[in-house]
Amino acid sequence: MAYPTPAVTVTTAATFIPEIWSDEIIAAYKKNLVLANIVMKMNFKGKKGDVVHIPAPTRGSASAKAASTAVTLIADTETEIQVSINKHFEYSRFIEDIVEAQALNSLRQFYTADAGYALAKQVDTSLIQLGRAFNGATVGTNDYATSNTSTKAFIGSDGTTAYNSTTSNAAALTDAAIRRTIQRLDDNDTPMDNRFFLIPPSSRNTLMGLSRYTEQAFVGNGNAIRTGEIGNLYGIPVFTSSNADTGAGNSTTDRICLMGHKDAMVLVEQIGIRSQTQYKQDYLATLFTSDTLYGVAALRAAATTGAALSSSAYALAVPA
Repeated sequence: MAYPTPAVTVTTAATFIPEIWSDEIIAAYKKNLVLANIVMKMNFKGKKGDVVHIPAPTRGSASAKAASTAVTLIADTETEIQVSINKHFEYSRFIEDIVEAQALNSLRQFYTADAGYALAKQVDTSLIQLGRAFNGATVGTNDYATSNTSTKAFIGSDGTTAYNSTTSNAAALTDAAIRRTIQRLDDNDTPMDNRFFLIPPSSRNTLMGLSRYTEQAFVGNGNAIRTGEIGNLYGIPVFTSSNADTGAGNSTTDRICLMGHKDAMVLVEQIGIRSQTQYKQDYLATLFTSDTLYGVAALRAAATTGAALSSSAYALAVPA
């Protein structure tokens, strides 16, 4: 029997092969991640369960050894951090055959890049909201007002005045505020390495007007691999992300910067970025979906400083 012609081959049906979509989306996803590339990440892919239990041992202290006496024993009841894997987000397009036949190949390139960007932005948003809540604010809200128990944020002009989200007393970011925030990390005995400073584009604009930014205190890294890294300030890598450029408190202009340590937060991925296509013959169209399943949690809040610094409105958030 002769081979039927014309036949659908991997060449003629290349736009329907899911691996191509997957590769392009994963590349776009990784390219647009910022905070997710900075904090701790755990791979939970292929494993069952909806909660990850991470041991959180208590730091011990040294004891003086007296002559002819036994050593001092340390016994702590250790705790754990529970990470709920409850964030499932997807990006879907329904592409009719007529579009597939007439549109340029750039259409698929746009969809894959857009899917990667949308999912990367969502992951970073979850982490940014978590980081902003280190000092008492509620995750996912703009609750940065001061309270009787904690100061949830400091204004960017001095790093010491409490930020008031009701009256919006935020002020532009200054070198003094940055140094005061670094001191808070130091006072919390946060390790010097693996710190980060995440700022919105408006704060980067402010930084470029500070002499410290252009002097040797700020050293750019031309070989930086991590997306969004724009330099190194006082030994701390500085990252910028438009995803951090969202309003705080009752103001649409106030912005929140985050200064912290890698171990402050953890991202657990159970389903990494994946893409699937399914042909719907009854509609003569292809359903394209990309999704991810993950969870985030504060790992060591005391090891991080979140900063909401101002550029016409910001504050410094510090973990409890």
